[in-house]
Amino acid sequence: MSGPQGYERIRSVWLKVRREANLPSGMRIHDLRHSFASHANMAGESLFTVSRLLGHRRVQTTARYAHLADSSLLDGAEKIGAAIMRQALPTAR
Repeated sequence: MSGPQGYERIRSVWLKVRREANLPSGMRIHDLRHSFASHANMAGESLFTVSRLLGHRRVQTTARYAHLADSSLLDGAEKIGAAIMRQALPTAR
């Protein structure tokens, strides 16, 4: 469905869903796509997978959507640091 009629139909459904779900009046479908991408990425889904789920042709587009929480960045840094330490300090046999 494309064109002005398709847009209006999607918009009217969205407004109804937003109202019935008690979501803020300023929330847009686009906001949900950003949240979906960020949460999927923080849950461990690859950018490639999230990209395909959102229907993006390029992973670079998805990378703009998928904002990581500071805690996810810290967790990633800790995992990488632990892996480096395991390689640098092998256990005694």
